[in-house]
Amino acid sequence: MDSWAAGVLEPSGQGWLQAGEFGLAFLLSAAIGLEREIRQKAAGLRTYTTVGVGAALFTLVSKYGFTDVLNAGTVELDPSRVTAQIVSGVGFIGAGVIFVHRGSVQGLTTAATIWLTAAVGAAAAAGLPLLSVLATAAYFVVAYAVRPLVHRLPAMRSVATTFRITYEQRPGLVREVMEQCERAGFTVAGLQMLRAGGVGDTAEVLVSAVGRGDLGALTARFADVAGVVACNREGDQDE
Repeated sequence: MDSWAAGVLEPSGQGWLQAGEFGLAFLLSAAIGLEREIRQKAAGLRTYTTVGVGAALFTLVSKYGFTDVLNAGTVELDPSRVTAQIVSGVGFIGAGVIFVHRGSVQGLTTAATIWLTAAVGAAAAAGLPLLSVLATAAYFVVAYAVRPLVHRLPAMRSVATTFRITYEQRPGLVREVMEQCERAGFTVAGLQMLRAGGVGDTAEVLVSAVGRGDLGALTARFADVAGVVACNREGDQDE
């Protein structure tokens, strides 16, 4: 058998087998990136493709890159050691796209998709083509089938109601407002200070509450907190 045929058939070194695994990682990660690019998300085709092929390359290096120094009984390497670090490294990239804006967390889907793309690239390079293709297909199912379904089920969606509360500044008042919200069966989804002041000054805060309790009763609870001057409902918005 010549060296070219050995490179094709044997899962070691550099050959068409490794090139095929790398190519599959490129195609699948590019497919995910293209979908995100079309939807004009923060990270697009270049980012996802780079993450996918980078994860694939690290996995291939971990599997085949040190065969020349291996010696049974003396030098033995764990092929999963580099792949385990991919998860940690991608975490830093994902953290960079997550931010908080006006009490809401944004970028979680982008970070999760980057994380998934790295896993797809690693699976393709690890010799698991079926799993990598299924994971990519699962992403498109979530993106195009599950998402519209959620929007067709308004009864299952949480609705946030925002209250503008004017109060006389004193220690512990905001905490009492949050406690009243929880006692009424609601969850505080966001808290934004509009105007602060010293003790005795008037301040304003926006409180976003999520729940299916009585909004009128919640408004009354807010108004009954000592120091609250006014409590007005700003309107409803999707969480």
